[in-house]
Amino acid sequence: MLKRAILTVAFLLLMYGFSASNDFTAICAGVAIFLFGMMTLEEGFKAFSGGILERLLKRTTDKTWKSLSFGVVTTSIMQSSSLVSVLTISFLSAGLITLYQGLGIIFGANLGTTTGAWLVAGIGLKVKISNYAMPLLVIGILLIMQKGRNLKGIGYVLAGIGFLFLGIHYMKEGFDAFREQIDLAQYAIPGIKGMLIYTFIGIAATVIMQSSHATLVLTITALSMDQISYSNGLALAIGSNVGTTITAIIGSLTSNIQGRRLAAAHVVFNVVTGLIALIFIVPLQQLVDVIASGLGIAADDYTLKLSVFHTLFNVLGIVLMLPLMSKLEQALQKLLPDRERREMLSVPAGEDDRRKQVESALYLDKAALAYPDAALGVMIKEVQHLYDNAIQVVMQGLMLPAEISQPDANIRQLVAHASPVQFKNSVDDLYERYIKVISGEIIDFGSKSQAHFSSSQGALLVELMSSCQRIVESIKATKHLNKNLRRFSESENKWVAEEYQRFRVVLAELIVELNRIRAAGKKEDVLFADRLRVSITKADSFKNGALASQIREGRFPGYIAGSIMNDSRYVSQIAFGLIDSLEVISRANTSGERSDDSLSLDETEINQLAQQNKA
Repeated sequence: MLKRAILTVAFLLLMYGFSASNDFTAICAGVAIFLFGMMTLEEGFKAFSGGILERLLKRTTDKTWKSLSFGVVTTSIMQSSSLVSVLTISFLSAGLITLYQGLGIIFGANLGTTTGAWLVAGIGLKVKISNYAMPLLVIGILLIMQKGRNLKGIGYVLAGIGFLFLGIHYMKEGFDAFREQIDLAQYAIPGIKGMLIYTFIGIAATVIMQSSHATLVLTITALSMDQISYSNGLALAIGSNVGTTITAIIGSLTSNIQGRRLAAAHVVFNVVTGLIALIFIVPLQQLVDVIASGLGIAADDYTLKLSVFHTLFNVLGIVLMLPLMSKLEQALQKLLPDRERREMLSVPAGEDDRRKQVESALYLDKAALAYPDAALGVMIKEVQHLYDNAIQVVMQGLMLPAEISQPDANIRQLVAHASPVQFKNSVDDLYERYIKVISGEIIDFGSKSQAHFSSSQGALLVELMSSCQRIVESIKATKHLNKNLRRFSESENKWVAEEYQRFRVVLAELIVELNRIRAAGKKEDVLFADRLRVSITKADSFKNGALASQIREGRFPGYIAGSIMNDSRYVSQIAFGLIDSLEVISRANTSGERSDDSLSLDETEINQLAQQNKA
């Protein structure tokens, strides 16, 4: 309701302004075209992600100076620190970069945003920039109409730059004509009061337009036409720097804890930098005069001097904050701790439904949806989260003690001594609380993704979503198996009891091995999944003929034999579901490329190997 009310007021004010002044309309049109240009640029850069961002980030952010440079360069190219901030939050949420690397990118982005002021003050106001905008727009639109993704991307970038230039032109023309009717300079406010008021105006303008670049362009064009004073222009520049953090904050609202930490760091950096600039405004102005004189900038060229000032206080902020990056990282991790997951063993059975905590996704970040590498990165992490939960649910359903994963644990002995009485939580309840919501969120996130996926990335997306289904199927098979495990594990018929204990041991040994492989990560043999599939197939009493022999020997009553046959199938379904899911997780990367597919065995080869090993 509040957003709708603000939008309604904004529309009414704009309508009034349009009817009152054509020059005001030209200025607003210039801002709108400028912002549209930034959106078009963003669309263009999306086309070039498709798997290369992960490699680029690893190479260009592994050291502090590299992450700073990455922030400077990308912001200079994209002409949007807000966009770089949101992108960085997405990369961090996806695990493509660390929080420390993210801090470096954010610091660099603040310096990179100063290039916009230099371009506008140094070129945009000195030449008729619209002459360059028209050819860029024509060529850009022509390329956008092509089928090739790269050509479309280049077209969007060129069109975006063209719209930026055109927006600057209209803002300049609007202020040039506007000063003939109204002299805004008469509303200049000197002293500390003026600095504070115009700083807040700069913050407000940036929040409304969601772009510090747009605020700076407005400030510089107004300053070039003597519509605002130099000191008030400096305050507007400070305000625009602080206001740009709002976009990062908004982008972090749907992000995980890492994204929120980075957004908080962005706020800390920009607010501290802004306060320093306000407190030391007089010595900074004097230093600007010295630097401007050394660069050959005229004393009355306030637009370029504002650009010097904008760069100077951002450099000062970086110099002051760089030595504190590690402490800032630690403070953020302490103030915004990771969300703890409740251990399933500690959840009381029969807990009142209103008090039950349902676990949701930890990593899915809506801001990552538009970027292939980031979208796949958070998907991979969330499927890992779901898989880890599934392992716990399966262990509960199989009544396996946590101690089986300890080094040198006697699995058979631990399984034999684990009584069903110790495991009171139902598989249905655990599924509702730890699996269902997360699985649904992963499927929903994947289906909503609008990223420009390459063919290999698209295939991986399907695999990750399929893994969710396999995990859910494993849990459902566990639920069915659990009923007879509770019923027959302590049966008076020792053959029945031994068979159901064997089911538990087979799956317990598998889970221990899966946990070991999960911990080893990428270091594990790429054929681990086939090795485990062969092992499970070999242990399948129905497939290896052992079950038929036991039935012929009369060890099982007829009504129990059918249950054992069904439960043997459930054991295989649980095992293969977990193996398949871990295989996808362990080989997944944001490029979607898999070089070892040709080595995998098909079902026939697995069965043949199982028979050979049996022989």
